[in-house]
Amino acid sequence: MPAKVTLKVTNGKLKGKQYEFASRTSCIIGRGVDCYPRLPDDDAHRVISRHHCLLDINPPDVRVRDMGSLNATFINGKNIGQRDAKAAPGTAEAESFLEYDLKQNDELKLGETVFQINIINEILCVECSNEIPSDKLKESIISENIYKCEVCRKIANTSNTESMVMTSALTARHCSGCNTELPDKEGEGRSGDILCAKCKGEPSKLLNFLMVKAEKGDKSLISIQGYDIIRELGKGGMGAVYLAEKKGGSKEQVALKLMLPEVAVNKGAKDMFLREVANTKALHHPNIVQLIDFGSSSGTFFFTLEFCNGGAIDSLMIKLGGKLSVEKSMDIIFQALDGLQYAHNVEIPDLQNKDGVTSAVKGLVHRDIKPANIFLTKIGDKDIAKIADFGLGKAFDTAGLSGQTRTGSAGGTPVFIPRQQVINFKYAKPEVDVWAMAATLYYMLTARFPRDFPKGKDPWRIVLQSKPVSITNRIKTLPIKLAKVIDEALIDQPSITFKTAIEFKTALEGAI
Repeated sequence: MPAKVTLKVTNGKLKGKQYEFASRTSCIIGRGVDCYPRLPDDDAHRVISRHHCLLDINPPDVRVRDMGSLNATFINGKNIGQRDAKAAPGTAEAESFLEYDLKQNDELKLGETVFQINIINEILCVECSNEIPSDKLKESIISENIYKCEVCRKIANTSNTESMVMTSALTARHCSGCNTELPDKEGEGRSGDILCAKCKGEPSKLLNFLMVKAEKGDKSLISIQGYDIIRELGKGGMGAVYLAEKKGGSKEQVALKLMLPEVAVNKGAKDMFLREVANTKALHHPNIVQLIDFGSSSGTFFFTLEFCNGGAIDSLMIKLGGKLSVEKSMDIIFQALDGLQYAHNVEIPDLQNKDGVTSAVKGLVHRDIKPANIFLTKIGDKDIAKIADFGLGKAFDTAGLSGQTRTGSAGGTPVFIPRQQVINFKYAKPEVDVWAMAATLYYMLTARFPRDFPKGKDPWRIVLQSKPVSITNRIKTLPIKLAKVIDEALIDQPSITFKTAIEFKTALEGAI
């Protein structure tokens, strides 16, 4: 029984209608034509904004964020939002976009429409993590909220006393990294490996633990066996990256990346993510960072990747005092677009889906193109631009391993994504990467984001309702033809202009 979240309308014109979400997603509720669920555009809902609130869903978790509305979002009759119209821009009152974690049977009220929340947790075997069918639940329960599938029950040859000890141990959850006991509510409603806050906050200690296990011959860690950790290269919301060097004669250097899930990792989520990662390993192009190997252990995912000795574009900009020249920016963007065009059209054969069926995959979408994900490798006097993390963030998010990152501090500001990805979290057409590549070029040339994000306004609503600022307003010396192409590439209402990387590259070439 997979986890899912349903919203049932119990009052208003939509009464009886039900919305079901069985996988990682986000959606906007409001009167706008692009909202889902969309509220009636009538007198009873005039107080509701076109884009009123955002639901961040990672079953069984669901969070609602009021997007700075003037007329509030109500949970069980309590106001959890509402912008103060008199608050001065930039003040704490103006910038408070409140969020609320919804629970079973909570009522979300917007105008006259009331949604009742129903949350169904996935039921997995405590030993093999396989899903237990709903018609087998009664016979599979071995303790409160603890289930064991028919196969594992047959295999078990323990005595009743041993079973009682095992069941008792299972009810107290422990960190998969340091083995410390977790707080009572940590990972509630989820099965699988989970990391404590301390391990997620100190990835270097977790890495040392994994390296020791690897050297002792742990087969799940064979891909990182035989490396020395040289130094940390970077740290972010989902983990950290280290420079590692192969022991012995070769001294081969790689980037060793850890990705640390925000939620418990069950077998289904792990398998889904690793299947997607296998797609990335099949990418071979001079302008894409090569994924060498990958694996998972103790609730942690790790990757060895081609090391780029020139660092990321955002770091280069800091070193050079801000902006990049037109010549340098165009050299980087042309190479990156070549890598993007390849990835969007590559055929990857012989990959298995969750049912074991083998098929070919045509094209991969990155969905997180930004200056921090474009790296440089110096070969002689030439800088080779390479797109990093191709598909990793997307796959991590889609598998539900990133928790709820559309909202809150972990989500950051959506400065390099088009409105299509805010409206529809799963929107994964090549054009979103092309738009983000144009936004990256804009940033390299101006050291500014395409949209302004003033304090006191919800950044998600800004992406939905405002247009990018013309690049000529940021930099007056840019050739007119080039500025026109960049502005055109950043149009995302009602649709994105350039659908393919080659279209955008051809337009840029014609402008310089």
